[in-house]
Amino acid sequence: MARTDDEHLVELSALFAETDALFAGSGCPGSTECCRFGVTGREPYVTSVELAAIARAVARNGGPLSPRRRALPMTHDADQERMCPLLNASGRCSVYASRPFGCRTFFCERATHASSPSRAAQKALADRLRALAARHEAGGDATRPLSRAYKPGAR
Repeated sequence: MARTDDEHLVELSALFAETDALFAGSGCPGSTECCRFGVTGREPYVTSVELAAIARAVARNGGPLSPRRRALPMTHDADQERMCPLLNASGRCSVYASRPFGCRTFFCERATHASSPSRAAQKALADRLRALAARHEAGGDATRPLSRAYKPGAR
């Protein structure tokens, strides 16, 4: 019997809890610098199951992304900082509890870590995420940049 989205999302939630535990004691100044893809030159790549979790979080927050954030390719502000389409009007993550794996790993140069999580432990979690996404839907483990995932009609 095929698993439902609910079952996949429960498994994703458990994996995210392990990721958060691995990075316990890590932090950042809360600048949302990592959400400014034009500044960092990086953005999270997401799987199908992560997109399903984000879609549910967006729905819980009242529905589709705001029109200002839906216009993709991503809009640029005066400083040419490509902003994450999931930031709310106050510049905070609108889906923080459901943020993707890449957003949970504190890649920002200004992040601090109580202890450095091992590469092997990080890789093991990433491998499990890809395996879960492959079970979630055919090709679901083929990651895509978050900004491309939120083009109108994209999945």
